[in-house]
Amino acid sequence: MTDTGSPLQAVLFDMDGTLIDSESLWGRAEAATAAALGGVWTHEDHRRNIGGAAVPVARYMIERAGVRADPADVAERLQAEFARQSAGGAELRPGAKELVALVADSGVPSALVTSTQRPLVDSAIGAIGADSFDVSVAGDEVEANKPDPAPYLQAARLLGVDPAGCVAFEDSRVGVASALAAGCATVAVLDQVAFEPGGRLSVLESLVGVDMSWIESLVAP
Repeated sequence: MTDTGSPLQAVLFDMDGTLIDSESLWGRAEAATAAALGGVWTHEDHRRNIGGAAVPVARYMIERAGVRADPADVAERLQAEFARQSAGGAELRPGAKELVALVADSGVPSALVTSTQRPLVDSAIGAIGADSFDVSVAGDEVEANKPDPAPYLQAARLLGVDPAGCVAFEDSRVGVASALAAGCATVAVLDQVAFEPGGRLSVLESLVGVDMSWIESLVAP
């Protein structure tokens, strides 16, 4: 285990919707991919799939379009479309860069834990920098994706920490479910989905002004 001299052992960050404002880019990529299948993609379809990995989203898309298609092929098209949509870079969520830098300067280990596949991660997080995190876990590097706890459990293993001593920042229902199931204290940052605080779940309007003392308080005995 990593000994930081604090009950806080690590801070774990989701990417899309939490650190970068990429959900609108994913929405456009999803709509274009669905249209190529002959389907229609609504805001509700996007909302239901926020935080989902590419293959499960592709399965949903195929079912909605009522066609026969290989989910892996559709997922590949979806990711290629997202890469095209995000070629100009994604804007950061308010306070995101400052918080990641604060954690890095504190000496507390950190990880990026995303459902986005590895080839897209470095470019998507470019405005913050993948090297700002001690480790990162991408969607194509785990045995099961969010809402399964596997991504957060893998991040904790890579860092050598106990998930119970970790604080995870998320924005989606599947991401929050994943982090809580892994045993992390979890912070839901409001974006397109509403949450009610309770238990090990805290809710914030944004990342602006978050400090280490507050993060540490979430795992204090």
